[in-house]
Amino acid sequence: MFKERPTHILMFCFIVSLSAAVLQYLNPGILFFDYGLIIAVLLTVFLKSDFYTKLFGTVSVGFIIISGFYRHDNMNLQQVMLQHLFSATIIVTITLAVLYIKKLYRSIESDERQVNALFEHATEGIVLTNSRGEIILVNPAASELFLYDKEEVLGKPIETLIPIRFHDGHEAYRRSFYQTPSNRSMGHGRDLFARKKNGQEFPVEVSLSYYHQEDEFFVIAFVVDITSRKESEMELRRQKKQLETITEEMRNLNAELENKVEQRTLILREALQELEKSETELSEALSKEKELSEIKSRFVSMASHEFRTPLSTVLSSASLLSKYTLTEDQEKRDKHIKRIKDSVRHLNELLEDFLSLGKLEEGRIKADLGEFNAREFVTETVDEIKTILKSKQAIHFTYDGSDLAISDKLMVKNILINLLGNASKFSADDSPIWLTVSNLDGTLRLQVRDEGIGISDEDQQHLFSSFFRAKNVVNIEGTGLGLHIVKRYVELLNGSIRLKSQLNQGTSIDIELPSPALTSA
Repeated sequence: MFKERPTHILMFCFIVSLSAAVLQYLNPGILFFDYGLIIAVLLTVFLKSDFYTKLFGTVSVGFIIISGFYRHDNMNLQQVMLQHLFSATIIVTITLAVLYIKKLYRSIESDERQVNALFEHATEGIVLTNSRGEIILVNPAASELFLYDKEEVLGKPIETLIPIRFHDGHEAYRRSFYQTPSNRSMGHGRDLFARKKNGQEFPVEVSLSYYHQEDEFFVIAFVVDITSRKESEMELRRQKKQLETITEEMRNLNAELENKVEQRTLILREALQELEKSETELSEALSKEKELSEIKSRFVSMASHEFRTPLSTVLSSASLLSKYTLTEDQEKRDKHIKRIKDSVRHLNELLEDFLSLGKLEEGRIKADLGEFNAREFVTETVDEIKTILKSKQAIHFTYDGSDLAISDKLMVKNILINLLGNASKFSADDSPIWLTVSNLDGTLRLQVRDEGIGISDEDQQHLFSSFFRAKNVVNIEGTGLGLHIVKRYVELLNGSIRLKSQLNQGTSIDIELPSPALTSA
């Protein structure tokens, strides 16, 4: 929209302002010439610098003030002042409006540059198709992945990037997706392959998203080359088979040693005992390795889903923003800008969970005990959490006991925000949430209870593990770190935590934190 210093616009604004001022001087009784000054200010909307808007606004107001001292036939002083005061007010208002519009457009242009940078520099291949399955947009990562120049694939069917033997099946799958679209990951339980320009095939992982614009249907595909992952999986299977062979050989060897144990001396019996001990240690090591592998798998799965969803939202909203270029489209632009900000906020929350876990694992977080007004503190925290509650949700808060408590105020706040946030997230829109706090006998007790979806008995035993999410919340955003971090905070405060829950009945979490007396000076 803006140009740095377009000479023709500056010249035109100058001519219009000067002409209006001269005509105003020659014909002081005709107030219509004030509109020339207004036009000059309006035209500065096409100039990038705010200086010219302020300059022409100030000069125009000055001309109007000076014109108030010209001789006006058939008009008294009061009429003259009222007429020119009205014109000056309009010019000041338009000047402020033009400055605001220019500020708004600069903000939008900045957001568009950031979104375009995200698209251009994404490490995943991104392919956008229309309702006919034709490719209309690819990012540099996709061009590099498939060895096609951007212009070579635009307008071609998506099957161009798929091995020929899968074309018929993919066309049927694509038609089915268009009939019942949804955000999904492709290839669950089966292998997917893509084809490069040179005909080479390679395994991929594909995630799909969609949106509608002006009655047109668009599909966004995120493509990741998983060749290295597949090779690692094959190597892992080979090592597993080799380990099974070694284990079987060890079993056979143990059987042979057992047959000879009666004939061996005490030294051989001791050697056998040492061998059995080594086998137990190996089994424990394998068990720990399996547990670590499961944690890593849960983390990869969670991070892949939780980061991809807001990024997809940012990309789709950014693509839509570029379509709304008219002033009357501002409401639509605001809607998509809000979606982008909400997605960025969600990503920040994910990163905060990861940072908190990292600090806890490294032992960098220590309890900092201090005295504070618990009643006021909890009330402020409840007021703060109300901003993220779902529609018609309410927190029923009760407090009993002494106002003063001794604990780590920041840790207690993080515990409350996490528990109340979970109660809201996993409850229906109009469900109540109960918060009961008591500060009696040197113990601060917190209870958060809801009537949400609840937790099964099977999942409750793993609920405080890192990156673990219950089976009934897979479609609700989250990292699986919240309760794990809460438990670590409670342990740092020498407290205890108990959880009671039933599926579709709700959940209650009780926390007890000792409030030791501070050492007197």
